[in-house]
Amino acid sequence: MRGSNEPKVARARQLRKVENDAEEWLWHELRGRRLNGHKFIRQLPIGPYFADFACRETNLVVEVDGSQHANRSHDRYRDETMNRNGWSVLRVWNADVLTDRRSVLETIVAALDGRLDEKMIGIDAKFLPSATPEER
Repeated sequence: MRGSNEPKVARARQLRKVENDAEEWLWHELRGRRLNGHKFIRQLPIGPYFADFACRETNLVVEVDGSQHANRSHDRYRDETMNRNGWSVLRVWNADVLTDRRSVLETIVAALDGRLDEKMIGIDAKFLPSATPEER
């Protein structure tokens, strides 16, 4: 089963080795079911993309973005692709992960618990719920 996905597995492994400070800190908080018992994995392949962090139990992707991601059309297409594949996408800024950790973790928990369930685009985060089966 894995043989056909070997290029994606190799790419995911490579991406896990090149994380920035924000991703490293967030992974420390998410790994081992440390955040309210939810299991996260890193660099999950979804279509042609790799999610920074993903919780399969809730179909939530958490992306940690730097300033290079501001208003990029490529990211909009990436989010839409993940949404069509049944994943909700939460984007947070790496600066916020490093400076306002509690708020970032509270936002992730809100998405995990279903309290964040509508499209939200703010200056500090963006949440795009997954597409319903009718929208796919």
